[in-house]
Amino acid sequence: MAMRMEYVKYISLFCLTPILFLGASDAFAQKKPRPTSFKKHVLTTDFFAEGAAIGDVNKDGKKDILSGAYWFEAPEWTKHEIMPPKKFSWKDGYSDSFLDFSADVNQDGWVDLIRIDIAAKPAVWYENPKGKPGHWVERQIYPSIGNESPMFVDIDGDGRLDLLANDPESKQVIWLSQPRKKGSYDWEKYIISSDPELATHMYTHGLGYGDVNGDGKPDVLVKNGWWEGTGDPKTKNWKFHPASLSQDCAQMYVYDVNQDGLNDVLSSSAHQYGVWWHEQGKDAQGNTTWTAHEIGREFSQSHGLGFKDINGDGIPDLVTGKRWYAHNGGDPGAQDPSLTYWYELKPGKSPVWTSHLIDSEAGAGLHLEIEDMNKDGLPDIVTANKKGVHFFENQSKK
Repeated sequence: MAMRMEYVKYISLFCLTPILFLGASDAFAQKKPRPTSFKKHVLTTDFFAEGAAIGDVNKDGKKDILSGAYWFEAPEWTKHEIMPPKKFSWKDGYSDSFLDFSADVNQDGWVDLIRIDIAAKPAVWYENPKGKPGHWVERQIYPSIGNESPMFVDIDGDGRLDLLANDPESKQVIWLSQPRKKGSYDWEKYIISSDPELATHMYTHGLGYGDVNGDGKPDVLVKNGWWEGTGDPKTKNWKFHPASLSQDCAQMYVYDVNQDGLNDVLSSSAHQYGVWWHEQGKDAQGNTTWTAHEIGREFSQSHGLGFKDINGDGIPDLVTGKRWYAHNGGDPGAQDPSLTYWYELKPGKSPVWTSHLIDSEAGAGLHLEIEDMNKDGLPDIVTANKKGVHFFENQSKK
């Protein structure tokens, strides 16, 4: 039986009113949510990236923002060049920085930048010059990275994040481990799938990492199925389970939304309208079923999706926004406002999603970062797209 979902839309900009949902079990009572609002900081309105990363670049104890050719120094967000900047047209073009991640790649104690270019181009990283002037040294990670939502997640459990993507040249789904030895520049490749028909196109939409079947081993998800984790992620060619998990989407997350003991899948539409949770169930014969439930459709082109606790109730929430001109104006709703939203989750037998408008013009890019930027214990949001780079400071009262 499909579970009933209640969806409530709030129109006021930063107002959060605690609500009750019917059918919730006391067993799933969580901490009281705090009223949540955000202050917008516009770092730039120039277009040079559709992703951003966070890290203390200059080791002054403050978290900076890295995006494309620049890093922005906290707290005044002074702009510094990482590489020679290029000009890009937001109307009819793309940048060479679709997603950005940060990590101390060579383990020298300084934060480096990882830049993911347009699909099928090389992925590269830039070595932090340790406070010295000049552009950062570029080094290649891998010659061909595909899928429009590569993820930076810890796959081998060593505490260092790994790059999950596909290789459209070799027609494989792969993950790349950061250099394991201090001072090394070599990333190591592992093959999840060698089936050329399974999610290996350069523009594949949808990618996730989480425990779908509840066996305690993280799995790799795409929109048309999932590869079962083996317990040893270095194992070649994981077992694939076909399933209809989403339409064309971006990042995918795994969470038991209705608290029935079966993990569900969350996703959003990369180029159409819709944010969804996909309910995992069982039919009369015990076979797995998937039922899609819409969470919201306030805007199209939700090409970046985050999933973290925004209001301090201990439950992760969805954060997303419109990727402005994702297909240079060719998608439905392309001219509509570039909105940024978070969707508050109250899980249970009849889960409730409450929508909250964060901003009406910034939107989001191909991914977004959710992290406490100023050490106040509150999660902040950083986005980058054709509208520029924005930092949303959480102003909630703890």
